[in-house]
Amino acid sequence: MDKQQLAEFLRSRRERLRPEDVGLPSGPRRRTPGLRREEVAVLAHISTEYYVRLEQGRAPRPSAEVLGGIASALLLTDDESGHLHVLAGTTPNRSGLHRRDVRPSILTLLDRLPQTAGFVVSAAFEVLACNDLTAALMEDFRKLAPRDRNLARRAFLGEGLYGVSDAAEFRHHVVRRLRAVVARYPSDPAITGLLDDLLAGSPEFARLWERHDVQATAVLTKSFDHPLVGKVTVECDTLELSERDQYLVLYSAPQGSRDAEALALLNVLGAQTFDATT
Repeated sequence: MDKQQLAEFLRSRRERLRPEDVGLPSGPRRRTPGLRREEVAVLAHISTEYYVRLEQGRAPRPSAEVLGGIASALLLTDDESGHLHVLAGTTPNRSGLHRRDVRPSILTLLDRLPQTAGFVVSAAFEVLACNDLTAALMEDFRKLAPRDRNLARRAFLGEGLYGVSDAAEFRHHVVRRLRAVVARYPSDPAITGLLDDLLAGSPEFARLWERHDVQATAVLTKSFDHPLVGKVTVECDTLELSERDQYLVLYSAPQGSRDAEALALLNVLGAQTFDATT
């Protein structure tokens, strides 16, 4: 149980709500934002004293039933509710280190994808594998050191994100996802080191981190400003590889579209480039 992080998360979720959000009258002007602690306690069917101690980091571990009541009272999403249980220690953390080895069948799939850029991302936002079209559209991550192929570092500390249209949204996504990842791997030095570097090196990351958001956002399309073929808009599909806590990301375009033609051209240009260097 991470009492301090649990306390901060509860406060952040409580302060974002208005009385009318949970069916309570707004009443006179409030001195602080959000619901009052006693209001959350009533909605969660627990004592005010116990909830106050939770927010102060002084309470013993709550039961799953108590957490369920609190999650309902604070209108938590499924992701936020899961994060709450992890912080409270009622859901087992993944032990040891996050996995960086990619299933051989996924590697084979990457090479067989037609006109689709595909890559695998670890829980720590490291690109673990990619195909030739990804290398042509973004970068050949296969030639980079692990630190240099980390998309979180690139988004907040590096050279940007390949001219993508949703760079700001992606940075928000990184923070939300990393908040949950840190809770799952509290003793993984790669995860904690990444967090320390981002907090120390990016004021924007530090500001977003203080919000305690964990709700993941779905990305349906993404546009790249490519130096060779110009603007390319792709459809995004992300498939969770849950047993290794990894994600398979796929970028494609509708058949016959200008964007599909651009991807096909990049496929040829990429192949020519690889032939010239072998």
